[in-house]
Amino acid sequence: MKTFAPTPNDIERTWYVVDAEGQTLGRLASKIAQVLRGKHKPIFAPNVDCGDYVVVINAGKIHVTGNRLDQKMYYRHSEYPGGLTETVLRDQLQRHPTRPIESAVKGMLPKNKLGRAMIKKMKIYAGADHPHQAQSPAVLELL
Repeated sequence: MKTFAPTPNDIERTWYVVDAEGQTLGRLASKIAQVLRGKHKPIFAPNVDCGDYVVVINAGKIHVTGNRLDQKMYYRHSEYPGGLTETVLRDQLQRHPTRPIESAVKGMLPKNKLGRAMIKKMKIYAGADHPHQAQSPAVLELL
């Protein structure tokens, strides 16, 4: 019996929609990362992008535990001397509500060409509307 090795032609991608309202940030991000990576499929292979598309709605209404709203920091640098900018999670959710989920999921994916291809299959929207109705996404239930 031969070992099955999936190729890009063997992969069937489905679309899922996730409602982030009231979900804990880390638990939500880990489930999304599993679906993007394809670990929920029986044909998973670590060297092939066999994951599905994920549409995240209500990204601005996530939940965090503890004092993370005021203590969790996000950093970015302008590449100029002294150009480090710090942003608290509370301000990040007000200004750019999609970035905390994107940052959390990106940190859970591989740090290579494969991971960069996986993150492109995630679409995040701050509100409840999204333009992907034509793909007829299935609702992904999170426990």
